[in-house]
Amino acid sequence: MSLFERWLTLWVALCILAGIFLGNIMPGMFGALADLEYASVNLVVAVLIWAMVYPMMIAIDFGSLKDVGRRPKGLIITLIINWLIKPFTMAALAVLFFNHLFAGLIDPAQAPEYIAGLILLGAAPCTAMVFVWSQLTKGDPNYTLVQVSVNDLIMIVAFAPIVAFLLGVTDINVPWETLILSVVLYIVIPLIAGALTRRALIARGGEAAVSDFTARIKPVSVLGLLLTVVLLFGFQGQVIIAQPLLIALIAVPIILQSYGIFALGYAWAFAWRLPHKVAAPCALIGTSNFFELAVAVAIGLFGLNSGAALATVVGVLVEVPVMLSLVAFANRTRSRFPA
Repeated sequence: MSLFERWLTLWVALCILAGIFLGNIMPGMFGALADLEYASVNLVVAVLIWAMVYPMMIAIDFGSLKDVGRRPKGLIITLIINWLIKPFTMAALAVLFFNHLFAGLIDPAQAPEYIAGLILLGAAPCTAMVFVWSQLTKGDPNYTLVQVSVNDLIMIVAFAPIVAFLLGVTDINVPWETLILSVVLYIVIPLIAGALTRRALIARGGEAAVSDFTARIKPVSVLGLLLTVVLLFGFQGQVIIAQPLLIALIAVPIILQSYGIFALGYAWAFAWRLPHKVAAPCALIGTSNFFELAVAVAIGLFGLNSGAALATVVGVLVEVPVMLSLVAFANRTRSRFPA
C-alpha cells in the first residue's frame, strides 16, 4: 500500500472536518450542489460514487466463480450473514433504539428516516473496501474475490426487494422507481462497465494490463471517496454542529451491529475450523457496508438533508475506525485458527 493509502483514515478524518467547516461557512454553495439532481438522483454524488466504484468493479473476475464449490464454507457464512441475518438485525436495532430507547431524545417525526437510513446500510454488504480489509489481515485474495463476485451478483436482484420489505415493515413509503434506478445506477452499470473494461484489458495484455490500469486509476477512486466525504458532511454540516448528540445516538446501533455481526461471523468460521486467511475476510465482509450505495439510495429516496441521508453519513464516520479495530483484533487472534 502507498503512503497515502496507509494514512487513509487521517485523510478521511480531515475531509470530515473540512466538510463540516465548509458546510457551515458556505451553505449556499452546498445548497446549489444539492439542487443538481435528476429523477431524485443527485448528479454530483452519482459521478463521485461512480469514480469510487468503477475501479473496484474492474478488479472483479467473474471467472473465479467456477472455484466456488471447492471451499464453500466461507462463502456460505458470508452469504447467510449478509442476506439472511444482517439486514434484519440492523432493522431490529434501528426500531429498538429510535422507536423506543431514544424516543425521548429525538424528534419522533424524524425517527422513521433514521430507521430507513440504518436499514439501507444493513442491506448493502461491502464491495470495495473489503479488498483493503482482506489485505490488512493477509486474507486469501482469490477467495475474497469469489465472495465479492457472488455478493455483487446477488445484490443486483436482492438489494431492492429486501430494502422495500424492511421499509414496508417499518411503515415507510417506498418509491420503487427510485430504488430500482439506484440499483441500476450504482451496481448494474458500474459492474457491466467494469466487466467490459476488464475483458478489453485482458485481450490486450492479460492480468498484467488489468493490474497496471487499476493502479493508474486508483487515485481517481480515492479522490472520489474523499470528495464524497467532504460533500456529504458539507450537506449535513449545520445539523452535525447543531446536534452532536444526534450523531452519537445514530452511531450507537451501527457500532453494536458491526461488532455483533463480526463476532457471529468470526465465531462461526472458528467453529468450522476455517484457515485464518479465509475466516478473517469472511467475517469482515459481513461487517463492512457498501456505504456508497446506501448514501446514494438514501439521498434518492429521502433527499440530501433527510434523516436517512444523515444516518448513512454517520455510517461513513463509524466505518473506518470500527473496521480497523476489527482488523487489529483479527490479526492478534491469527494463531487460534488452523494454518
